[in-house]
Amino acid sequence: MIKKYLLIITCALGLALPAIHAQAEVDKHARNLAGSCAACHGTNGHSKSGMPTLAGLDRTYFVTALKEFKSGARPATVMQHHAKGYTDAEFELLADFFASQKVGKKH
Repeated sequence: MIKKYLLIITCALGLALPAIHAQAEVDKHARNLAGSCAACHGTNGHSKSGMPTLAGLDRTYFVTALKEFKSGARPATVMQHHAKGYTDAEFELLADFFASQKVGKKH
């Protein structure tokens, strides 16, 4: 009986691992993209300066703002240049990453 349960658990884990690995890769890529934002917006979007905090920011607002920076519709000193280096898919990854960061939690 125990062997049967161990076999079932092993099979279930074996089937789940590719999905877990794929999710980890997406998160890792998003984290790496977000690393370039840290110099101004703080680690994981937790700003300690006068720059806006990105942690916990609404993902739709984030994506819209970056698209507006990229197109030039939203004025900024440097964000227009930064935004031009990203694709819309990367904006989405960044939005998910920053939206998932807990406000007030420092990393």
